[in-house]
Amino acid sequence: MVERYLRQGPLAHLHLAGRGAGPEDAGVVLGEGASRGQIGLRGDAARKGFREATREVLGLTLPRTPNTAAGKGATGALWLGPDEWLVLTAAGSEARIAGDLRRVLARRHAAVTELGEGRAVIGLSGPAAGEVLMKGCALDLHPRSFGAGRCAQTLIAKAGVILHRTAEAPAYDIYVARSFAEYLWAWLEDAAAEYGVGTVGIR
Repeated sequence: MVERYLRQGPLAHLHLAGRGAGPEDAGVVLGEGASRGQIGLRGDAARKGFREATREVLGLTLPRTPNTAAGKGATGALWLGPDEWLVLTAAGSEARIAGDLRRVLARRHAAVTELGEGRAVIGLSGPAAGEVLMKGCALDLHPRSFGAGRCAQTLIAKAGVILHRTAEAPAYDIYVARSFAEYLWAWLEDAAAEYGVGTVGIR
């Protein structure tokens, strides 16, 4: 495992923390998400034993409603399918949590996979954030359809992502393969240019 102080995100070479924050009235703010542990979890949430076992480890109930998220702070879970979730943890704790999940699910039909740092996280917020996404995403992003706490696997500018709306403000976390992170960042900056873009370092 890489020591935490040596970890660098795929956008580190852009030196985002050293950039100017942008105009005070920026319609869009972009930032690289903080490193976080990611675990793939599969199982049958209709079974009470599975739900109770995962709640024991994660401290939350896995979301069963399609395209919703659960959790607060460092730990959360995003619904990816009827029997699949992306579990989010504090950076560095994923191995322990994955081990605990394997232990409590050992006699159940389930799969736990440590995903390492294969996905980067880009934060997108500001009053024009939805308009920017709609330039490259076919989802209906109106708050009635995609409000806070909603998530979906989709495409943004042909890049496969998991899109999670974290606040009504609006604010989004975009999970994208590390190899596509710089491409997607550049596309978002360009798409947001007409609204004014602010940038921040690690969010």
